Amino acid sequence: MGSPGGFYHSKQFLDLVKSIGETRSKAEEDRIVLNEIETLKRCISEPDIPKRKMKEYIIRLVYVEMLGHDASFGYIHAVKMTHDDNLLVKRTGYLAVTLFLNEDHDLIILIVNTIQKDLKSDNYLVVCAALNAVCKLINEETIPAVLPQVVELLAHPKEAVRKKAIMALHRFYHKSPSSVSHLVSNFRNRLCDNDPGVMGATLCPLFDLITIDVNSYKDLVISFVSILKQVAERRLPKAYDYHQMPAPFIQIKLLKILALLGRGDKQASENMYTVVGDIFRKYDSSSNIGNAVLYECICCVSSIYPNPKLLESAADVISRFLKSDSHNLKYMGIDALGRLIKISPEIAEQHQLAVIDCLEDPDDTLKRKTFELLYKMTKSTNVEVIVDRMIDYMISINDNHYKTEIASRCVELAEQFAPSNQWFIQTMNKVFEHAGDLVNIKVAHNLVRLIAEGFGEDDDTADSQLRSSAVESYLRILGEPKLPSVFLQVICWVLGEYGTANGKFSASYITGKLCDVADAYSNDEPVKAYAVTALMKIYAFEIAAGRKVDMLPECQSLMEELLASHSTDLQQRAYELQAVIGLDAHAVECIMPSDASCEDIEVDKGLSFLNGYIQESIEKGAQPYIPESERSGMLNISNFRNQDHHEASSHSLRFEAYELPKPTMQSRIPPASLALTELVPVHEPMYTRESYQTPSLPSISSDAGSSELKLRLDGVQKKWGRPTNSPATSTSNSTSQKTVNGITQVDGASIVNTRTCETYDSRKPQVEISPEKQKLAASLFGGSSKTEKRPATGHKISKASNHIVEKSHMPKSSMEVAPEKKAPVQQPPDLLDLGEPTVTSTATLVDPFKQLEGLDPTQVASAVNHGKTAATESPDIMTLYAETPAGIHDKDDGDLLSGLSNPSITNMPGGTTTTQLMKSSKGPNLKDSLEKDALVRQMGVTPLSQNPNLFKDLLG
Repeated sequence: MGSPGGFYHSKQFLDLVKSIGETRSKAEEDRIVLNEIETLKRCISEPDIPKRKMKEYIIRLVYVEMLGHDASFGYIHAVKMTHDDNLLVKRTGYLAVTLFLNEDHDLIILIVNTIQKDLKSDNYLVVCAALNAVCKLINEETIPAVLPQVVELLAHPKEAVRKKAIMALHRFYHKSPSSVSHLVSNFRNRLCDNDPGVMGATLCPLFDLITIDVNSYKDLVISFVSILKQVAERRLPKAYDYHQMPAPFIQIKLLKILALLGRGDKQASENMYTVVGDIFRKYDSSSNIGNAVLYECICCVSSIYPNPKLLESAADVISRFLKSDSHNLKYMGIDALGRLIKISPEIAEQHQLAVIDCLEDPDDTLKRKTFELLYKMTKSTNVEVIVDRMIDYMISINDNHYKTEIASRCVELAEQFAPSNQWFIQTMNKVFEHAGDLVNIKVAHNLVRLIAEGFGEDDDTADSQLRSSAVESYLRILGEPKLPSVFLQVICWVLGEYGTANGKFSASYITGKLCDVADAYSNDEPVKAYAVTALMKIYAFEIAAGRKVDMLPECQSLMEELLASHSTDLQQRAYELQAVIGLDAHAVECIMPSDASCEDIEVDKGLSFLNGYIQESIEKGAQPYIPESERSGMLNISNFRNQDHHEASSHSLRFEAYELPKPTMQSRIPPASLALTELVPVHEPMYTRESYQTPSLPSISSDAGSSELKLRLDGVQKKWGRPTNSPATSTSNSTSQKTVNGITQVDGASIVNTRTCETYDSRKPQVEISPEKQKLAASLFGGSSKTEKRPATGHKISKASNHIVEKSHMPKSSMEVAPEKKAPVQQPPDLLDLGEPTVTSTATLVDPFKQLEGLDPTQVASAVNHGKTAATESPDIMTLYAETPAGIHDKDDGDLLSGLSNPSITNMPGGTTTTQLMKSSKGPNLKDSLEKDALVRQMGVTPLSQNPNLFKDLLG
């Protein structure tokens, strides 16, 4: 337990290790570790801890971290230990930080400077400890800080330092390849290092570089072959032997590199034949490491240019692997055999019995590997046995993922090597029946396409027999109690296309079966959809053939049910079936020809048949279509349907969209339909929409008394105050308005309804195609299928993939109107406001100053500018109006205003309600004061405690 320098482990540390090793449960282990954490927290927090104790505390923290508990409270102490001058303490600190921290930890920045200093140390042990930390902790951002020192260490006299420097550069290459791209020559030079350890470390970065660019390293083939020969001849020191095998890991890495360099290169491969053959002859399979080297030799032989002698040697080794009792060696033999049959298929025939034994082995992993080999070995002569074996195995396993893979392979092999139509249909039925919905939908599409196109041998009789066999088998299978949804879709499609093709089955019999399917699987919408389409095909074929169609009662009930279905897809199919039945034979034959699923479909992409309709609509005043490329940045024309086109064009409105503004202020004023009496500019208070509050005003409600209805005037150009330019919402001329004292106010409910209607109208034409329909269309008409070895029939090759479904992009609706140019702040407001269309009003223009001439100006200024000096700003009662939402009054004031009989209400022809107020006259009597009070209340001002003088004077 003692060690030089007095650094020893205490009894507490040994007891910790012993108690952890003696625990019987995870709960007991956690209890011991949690107690240790509390102890370490208490001990580390003590001042002036000796180095030997701190070193032991850090090692105990390593134990805590290794057991899955958090020891982050001690990370900083490990970082501090890396700064110590004592070698043992420093190495312990580096060991701890490499275990505790990751490259993105916040404490990494604290040890970069220490690493830089230690990389220049004279003690190579300190340098090695720093290089270990570099390999673990340096990230992409800190690579430039240590890269120069690491490159210098490639020439260090100690081989251990050079080896670790190579490893550090390899790490840099993984993190940032561009940072060491100029150092590739250093890897080439270190390949000739005198120390085998440095040379072996160099093979790792060179392997990565060769994997990316093989041609740049072809000149190193001779060097690699020479090194491999020296290693195989045991010229390396005994220290590199492993189980009496000379440097096996260096040999494995060299064989991997040679496999890359010799792929497809006969000249380079010829240089490798001798040394690889020597390895085959010298080594045996007595040890696992020897088997590993032999397996790598087989992989190399299967990759380089083929050589008959090496292939024979590889086959002998594979035979030994397969005859072994070890499952691991059998697995290696199966994998190696799968590599060799790509080059020499006859090799697999020599080991058929061994492969069959592996199929019957209880080891599931070995079985799966063997099925992969059988999949590669399949031919037309053995396809029946192999596929039957695969289906039996698929039935026996519960792994859904692998069951899906086996089903896909069975289908692929049956399509390529089916010996007969009968066997092919039976195989497909087994796969769908036992794999269920795990079968990929593309497998079903490929099966449907194969039945439709036939085997492509220009033999219509064989194709007809295939379809007849499929119909008979599917009618028999429909009696099963429960069938997968995908399989039912295939059955319905085949029965609809070919159920009555050969005349063996009547239309009523097939339609009855299809109705039974739709009734039995009433909750499966795709199956019902396929069944309805199949019914439509059968009835269409009967009508086209001139035979009378008698719909069965169950079909009629199914039709009635689907015509009222909540599913729009099923409802549409039912209406289409109803329409087809009512057509004559010639029309039905044109729209649904028999056996035309693989015929070309002529698609008129330009929709030329609509030209007459378009021309007629344009003559009636419809807007011509603008291509999407030309209308980029323009708003939807539907936003302007309520505006006069000629008036808009006369004002030269610009429709280019501005940049999205920052969060705008909540508009508290009427929209752009103000009368021409809005002549008084008032300074606008600076506030934001979110934080704006009116603590001095009571709650505001609409005239109807509802507190829920609020005007949505975001972006409307302000008329009172500083001119602003932001996207505004267009309103119609029919918007209901109120004019109070010459101020036109827009009714809140009307404008909200207008915005809602415009939003709905602008969004209505947008039609999105669901991803499921897109995928289904692409799979049926444009999807790629697996390559089949049998060519398709020339006149039945599906060309649906040549027709691309083009999805028209509807113009994105927008509720914004491009604002006019922003006027300078110093300029007076434009009194006519011709920048955008305004709602004209026939109301009498009343000067608000004349209406308020009965008020004391000093009192008005006092009320408006409460708490401020009135001399610097224009005293006007409209300032209060600018801070009040347009068209909204106090709920309690509604009764008072509704009871006034003086104002006369006139309905103008344009739909604008105009209130004409009687002009107020001076007078101290109470009646005049009440009238003035009502007038001010109509203007949006309510009595408050902050302006008592104004209303005290008004009320006498």
